[in-house]
Order: sequence, then structure tokens, then C-alpha cells
Amino acid sequence: MTTTAAPIPNFIGGAWTAAAATASLPITDPASAERLGTVPLSGREDVDRAVRAAQAAFPAWRATPAVERARILFRLKMLLDRHRDELAVLLTREHGKTVAESRGEIQRGIENVEHACGIPSLMMGETLEDVAAGIDCETYRQPLGVFAAITPYNFPVMIPCWFWPYAVACGNTFILKPSEQDPLTHQRIIDLAMEAGLPAGVLNVVHGAHDAVTGLLEHPGIQGISFVGASRTARMVYARAAAAGKRVQALGGAKNHMIVLPDADPERTTTALLASLFGSAGQRCLAGSVVVGVGEAYGAVRERFLDGAASLRLGCGLDEGVDMGPLISARHRERVLGYVTEGESEGAHLLLDGRTRGAERYPNGYFMGPVVFENVEPRMKIGHEEIFGPVAALTHVNSLGDAVRLMHEVDYGNATSIFTTSGQAAREFRYRAGISMMGVNVGVAAPMAMFPFGGSRASFYGDLKAQGSDAIAFYTDRRVVMSRW
Repeated sequence: MTTTAAPIPNFIGGAWTAAAATASLPITDPASAERLGTVPLSGREDVDRAVRAAQAAFPAWRATPAVERARILFRLKMLLDRHRDELAVLLTREHGKTVAESRGEIQRGIENVEHACGIPSLMMGETLEDVAAGIDCETYRQPLGVFAAITPYNFPVMIPCWFWPYAVACGNTFILKPSEQDPLTHQRIIDLAMEAGLPAGVLNVVHGAHDAVTGLLEHPGIQGISFVGASRTARMVYARAAAAGKRVQALGGAKNHMIVLPDADPERTTTALLASLFGSAGQRCLAGSVVVGVGEAYGAVRERFLDGAASLRLGCGLDEGVDMGPLISARHRERVLGYVTEGESEGAHLLLDGRTRGAERYPNGYFMGPVVFENVEPRMKIGHEEIFGPVAALTHVNSLGDAVRLMHEVDYGNATSIFTTSGQAAREFRYRAGISMMGVNVGVAAPMAMFPFGGSRASFYGDLKAQGSDAIAFYTDRRVVMSRW
């Protein structure tokens, strides 16, 4: 990856285009603090240019047969497979996660492109003849026009692929506003999409922050908005975009509980918990936050978890043997450290303090080791707010029912997992949990591309979620035709 002083361009109407806005922000390697480039802070003018390009491209793209749209996505899938190692290195440099984690993220993005390739079947309608004497009824799924997505820094490849491949497969055109903190890898994916044959104007990219987001939410030429980010922002996006008459799917934050029963497999459970809570340095909405040991399970899981957390190796994600990379920025690191200080002041017991841990070869990186608290209560900030960093809470309860009640004392409803060898306990958990994404002996309950992804309660605002059949429903309207001949 080369560094540049000039802001990276937007992508509008099939061409890399300098932003009209002059303000910009630096893009840095979180492991070394090396500058990788700058990102423009585009505003309404840039958004409007992208919308007009997308609107101009829509009629011809909508008229392109679904099988031909699918063939372009098949070619993109092939190109992504061919360049996955290159993309993994780019992603690790700008985000900080380990290269193994980057490969996993890219694979999940590819799987969404792959699923969208099935659009000729996924968009099929329904028919029924003689709904009345001599009258037939049929439904068609039709695209609506221009859609947009506002995506976060934590999965800068995968999360955009929850949205735009489905939208363009359905015949819509699209505007992506990626995170201003790590937009470089998806720039390369745009190049590959053009190489695959995606026509000019079908997919556009506008970089920026607040002004770009406001422009997208309020522009009358955009039919719908997809968003992933903090819950407070998700709620705002949902309200403002809906007030402007748009379809909205807004995925928010999480406080995910990992429930361990006494009959759980100790070794496999510990491995899954460590990966869930500290993978990607805790910067993901499916990360575990609170480990709940039920009954006699607590003592064993506590010791194994502490030993495993203390042994995690920090460093640049491109180096061999690294278990955990840095946080995304110095600012975010300070935010996470603030939660640790708050946890101490509220009376939680600090069992493992990784605040001063770093990576010897990278003294300027935004590193922080695992932090583990005990005696965390839901009333505490570290007990009910999303931290988005490598901070874990350990809690002891007497029964599965107590664990479920504890989980429901927080506002979020994104994901949860149970660890047990009891089918009865697993079924009871599934029946009572009331959380949208659940894992049984799985630490990261991430649905595959053919299933919907999204939470409940304060973790999601909207009706139709990302991926799967929900994506097809979100990006199309079902038109019903009654015919008498």
C-alpha cells in the first residue's frame, strides 16, 4: 500500500473523482501510526453528484436481465477469490486486525457476493390462476432506484457486501459511504467490480463523515438507507431517513452475553470465549461482552478464561504468531481506557489489567491488552454500555433462568450464546432468550449470507435485516397484477 498526501478520490459515474470538499482526515496504520493516505470530507454537493450519476444509470441497469446482472457478480466473485490475499494485507494495514481475521472477513464478504449471484431465483414472483372466475393474480419483485449505505470501520469489506451486491443484483443503483477511518481496501474492490463489468454509475462511493451522512439521509433521490454503527446513531438514522420517506435498515450496537453451563466442554468453551471477546480486539457487534458462569461452572471458566486472556500475544496483524492487533485509533483507545477507569470507580473487581500492554516493535501503535472485570452489575456503565474493545466482564449466577433475566436487564438484543451439552437446556435457551442471533456452543453467532443478519430492541431499527431473503425484500417492491383476458 502506498502513502499519499492527496485525499483519495470518490467514485462517481464510473470514474475516480476528486471531492468538491477541501477538508480531509488522515488514514493511519493502527499498528505503527504510519500515515497511509487522507480521506476527503465530502458534503452535499458530492452526494448530489453521486445521486445524479446513479439515477442516470438506473433505467438501463434495471432493464438488464437478471441473469446478466448475475454474471457480472459471478465474475466479481472470481476476482475477489483471486485477490483475497492482497485484500487481506491491505485490510490488516488500515484496520489492524490479524491477517487471519482479515481473510475471514473477506471470505464472508465474498459469500454475500456469491449469494447475490442467485438473483434470478431470489427475485422470482408468485402466480395463482383463477383467483376469481377468469382472473389470474401474479406478483413481481421490481427494483426501486437509488439506494445508499453508511458503513462502519470494524468490517470495512464485509459489511458493505451485506448491502450493495444485493441492491445492484436486484437492479438498483447504489451509493456507498464507507468509514472515513479505513476506506482503502474497498477502493480496491471497486476497481475489481469495474473489471468484472459493472456499468458506470451503478455503484458509486462518496467518502466523508457527518456532512456526507446528512446529505444521504435527506436527499430526495435516494429510496432507502442501510446503516451499521452505534445504537444512538442508528436510531437517529432511522428517524431522519424514515421522516424523509425512505426505507431504512439501521443496525446498532450490542452487549452480548455468553452463558456457560456446568456441563459445557471446558476446553472448547474457553477457546470460543477468547475468540469471541478478544477477536478483532473486541471491535465487532458480535463480540462477547459478559461471560456468565452458571452454578459450579463459574470457578472453572473464570480460571481458564483468565489464563487464556493473559497469554494472548499483541502485535501487528501481519506478523506471525500475533493473536490480537491494535484498536483502530488513539481516540478510540482513550475511549476504551475510560470505560476501564469507570469500571474501577463503580466497584467492579479488576482481575486482569491490560491497559499498559503494547507491542515492543510498534511503540506508536494503538495497542491495549485484554482487561477482565469481575462482580460487574448491569447498573454499571461497563455492565450495560457497548465498549467495543478488549474488555470482558465475568458474572456468576445460580441458574439458566437467572442468566436469561440478567441478559434482559440491558437494552441491547443483538447476539448471545450458550455453552452446554444438554439439548434440553439449549432448547430452553433458544425459546426464552429473545435475542435475534443465538449461538449454541458457538462464540460468534454470525449468520451465513443466506440468512438475515441483525438484532432486536436497541440493536436494530427497521423491519428487514441485512443479507438473505430480507435483503431481497428490502431492495425490491412486490408488485401485484390482477389480469382478466
